[in-house]
Amino acid sequence: MNELPSNIENSNFIRDIIGNDLRDGLCEKVVTRFPPEPNGYLHIGHAKSIYLNFGVAQDFSGRCHLRFDDTNPTREEQEYIDAIKTDIQWLGLDWGDHLYYASDYFEQLYDWAVHLIQIGKAYVDDLTADEIRDYRGTLTEPGRNSPHRDRPAKESLSLFSRMRKGDFPNGQRVVRAKIDMASGNINLRDPIMYRIIHSTHPRTANNWCIYPTYDFAHGQSDSIEHVSHSICTLEFEDHRPLYDWFIENLPVPSRPHQYEFARLNLSYTILSKRALTQLVRENHVSGWNDPRMPTLSGMRRRGFPSEAIREFVKRIGVAKNNSVVDTAILEHCVRDFLNQHAERRMAVLRPLKVIIENYPDGKTENLDAPNNPAKEEVGTRKLPFSREIYIEQDDFMEEPPKKFFRLAPEREVRLRYGYLITCTDVKKDPNGEIIELRAQYDPATKGGNAPDGRKVKGTLHWVSAPHAIDAEVHLFEHLFTDSEPRSDGDLLKGINPSSLEILRDCKLEPSLGNLDKGQTVQFERKGYFCTDTDSTSDRMLFNRTIGLRDSWSKAQSGKTG
Repeated sequence: MNELPSNIENSNFIRDIIGNDLRDGLCEKVVTRFPPEPNGYLHIGHAKSIYLNFGVAQDFSGRCHLRFDDTNPTREEQEYIDAIKTDIQWLGLDWGDHLYYASDYFEQLYDWAVHLIQIGKAYVDDLTADEIRDYRGTLTEPGRNSPHRDRPAKESLSLFSRMRKGDFPNGQRVVRAKIDMASGNINLRDPIMYRIIHSTHPRTANNWCIYPTYDFAHGQSDSIEHVSHSICTLEFEDHRPLYDWFIENLPVPSRPHQYEFARLNLSYTILSKRALTQLVRENHVSGWNDPRMPTLSGMRRRGFPSEAIREFVKRIGVAKNNSVVDTAILEHCVRDFLNQHAERRMAVLRPLKVIIENYPDGKTENLDAPNNPAKEEVGTRKLPFSREIYIEQDDFMEEPPKKFFRLAPEREVRLRYGYLITCTDVKKDPNGEIIELRAQYDPATKGGNAPDGRKVKGTLHWVSAPHAIDAEVHLFEHLFTDSEPRSDGDLLKGINPSSLEILRDCKLEPSLGNLDKGQTVQFERKGYFCTDTDSTSDRMLFNRTIGLRDSWSKAQSGKTG
């Protein structure tokens, strides 16, 4: 009897099944796999499956394979293969020596198809795709046998051989399993095993012009790799009887067992690969790694840390029933991690110049500012201060309401890490728009504290004008306006026209010019931002990762308070 590890975390029904199989001697070694089709980029839903498959393998001292189920060359590209590898490694996981492709098994799969034809459990069919669909029946009506269903095995074998040689055009013939056209499970109504596709494959080039379907290749690939637990999402539950039928009727080396769990559904988010592909191909987003996309590459570009995604997956757990997870939980995990680890900087996104008239002209002093007030060990940085500074436009009002505690005429505010200043004059353009403020500072208040103990409620962030770095900043909102967008209707109706706002005249403190690409920091009072992959020294570009406000944790506090 196998002993189970004593430190299993996040127990769920999948782990319980594996634990029971080990205890009962039904499994000697746990082998799982993550089997993406390389026809797009991975999204946050895949992260749940990745962490589950790699996680249970690690917990039970087993191994997890990365296998590309590359059975459709018309949709698959090397770009997707490379991107998937990068994403999994970014999540902190490693498949080691266990990288596989379904295309590695094409010869074996072909031989097994021949075997099924020889024993009378598969045949070559001449029906067109539309005819096959019509003959298949409906959920309430049984299907009808193809007129070629009883074709002699010898004839089917000859036709299958000619299909492989390229004698027929696309769609002229297919190979179908001979199961049950009256089955209540439509997947068992003589499913297609092979089809003709004259297209170059990313790995096998033009060596093949017939390709196994996903349903035929998937289970057998698991068997070849001796996968013990084939973990899938719920949409594959109705396919399990078909996978079992193939395993039972083929001389496979092992018998994997499939178990299904609920896929991730996230509010305000589409996780359909078909829909995401449409968004990319129709240029509704800038690409698969657009920061508004739920792809892992998009989230990485936006500045989401992989540690936060891992924590999110841990929090939502693994269940058998589908449900919609509030995206605020993911945002909370991102915000919580960045609050602890991101350094602080100052940036003015909508600048308004302030001239401090009694500050010496030409003078610059370097003020000490902590990199993270909660972590003294990360030290401080020097922040230049001068006569001319920028503040946010919305930090000033000429006629402020009662509870406006920021800058206004004849009102004193604190400049963070700097001095107390008082607005003395307002300059406007011919259209009446405010273009500049004049102010006086109190030299005795360096560090933002008044020696006489007077209280100042407002504290503003700022940037020294002569030292400021110009930058473009992208602000993101949900890509969809509906909390539960549907991918099976008119997808475009739900796109949020305000999902991206571009600010082109932002002013940043000079230390922000030294960030690495992808590094995330907190712009004080504004949120968390990271340098974009397209950022250059001539065009600094930042993406807002997430704002400072945490609606989910506040809601949780309200429930328990």
